[in-house]
Amino acid sequence: MADGSLCVSWCRAVACALALVAADGLLVDITYVETAVAKGAVCLDGSAPAYHLARGSGSGMNSWLVHFEGGGWCSNVTSCLQRKRTRLGSSKEMATQMAFSGILSGTPDYNPDFYNWNKVKVRYCDGSSFTGDVEQVDPTTKLHYRGARIWQAVMEDLLAKGMDKAENALMSGCSAGGLTSILHCDRFHDLLPPGARVRCLSDAGFFINEKDVAGVGYIAAFFNDVVTTHGSAKNLPSSCTSTVSPGLCFFPQNEVKQIQTPLFILNAAYDSWQVRNILVPGLADPRGTWHSCKHDIDQCSAAQLRVLQGFRDDFLKAAAEQGNSASRGLFINSCFVHCQSETQELWFSSDSPMLGNRTIADAVGAWFFDRSPFQKIDCPYPCDSTCHNRVYDDPSRA
Repeated sequence: MADGSLCVSWCRAVACALALVAADGLLVDITYVETAVAKGAVCLDGSAPAYHLARGSGSGMNSWLVHFEGGGWCSNVTSCLQRKRTRLGSSKEMATQMAFSGILSGTPDYNPDFYNWNKVKVRYCDGSSFTGDVEQVDPTTKLHYRGARIWQAVMEDLLAKGMDKAENALMSGCSAGGLTSILHCDRFHDLLPPGARVRCLSDAGFFINEKDVAGVGYIAAFFNDVVTTHGSAKNLPSSCTSTVSPGLCFFPQNEVKQIQTPLFILNAAYDSWQVRNILVPGLADPRGTWHSCKHDIDQCSAAQLRVLQGFRDDFLKAAAEQGNSASRGLFINSCFVHCQSETQELWFSSDSPMLGNRTIADAVGAWFFDRSPFQKIDCPYPCDSTCHNRVYDDPSRA
């Protein structure tokens, strides 16, 4: 019976995926950057980095959207060894085609401002948000910590394919990729023609330095280990590393003030990944008191909601560090979700999340093209009826 239920669930998932592909109509082949290998710009396992490129057309021929895949980080040899056997550590494990949707959609009805641009999804296989660079490779583990070299090699490959003539360019990313778009924002701007309109969008990449419910600074220690393992310090913005320890530069609140390029922060104030991994990591909840709440915000008790409201308050304080310059965009809704630009129903559809009567796609497009500034923060949960709150599968009920 369990196998039958699994089959039904799998078939439904496949049907949904096929429906999405049929609606969007854009399966994009992978491109391996083989020339990067000689430069040592390789995935954790030593394989070539990769991306998917859908060429622009018409008025979008000289406009580029470069979107970085997310997928967490590895912080030590053990976790990086596990990672290198997956698509997040080896291009040999990556699917050779990817469906583009949301901000990557090639259909005007689904992506009105960017549909005909050159659209790139850069695959994530280094585990450091493209910041690592350790020359020596341990002959036993054969792990390559070369994220920063991958970033540079991919950029050089795209510049050679026409991005050097860009009139418009937007670097974006989700989660660890959203952090990438912050850490490399000014560097991306510097690579492009002086007259180009260049901006950055971070989706669910604004991680905050918050202690967990047990009072432990777990995420700060974790990011410090990531930076140490990958040798990332030299590739982080010097404006940040000159004032705080390098591990703290993985928290955008410590560097957004210094970023010169226009930046848009798209994030949920109750970001589901941060709630589940920063605020309530497993070690902080040994008795499973938060189990139901972490899976579904509607199951949180009144006391747990007070903790989540405190997390929201701290998130908003951290986000305020970037100031309110008109060049900065802000879409902070009160949803329990993580990443909202890659999924069609969240990016732009008839029932997408909205702030100020605007979808995320409308807000980002208006900000990018200077049609109107956008800086809005939602009221606290549960006031927003447009949210698509994530409900996580509960393994204990399988």
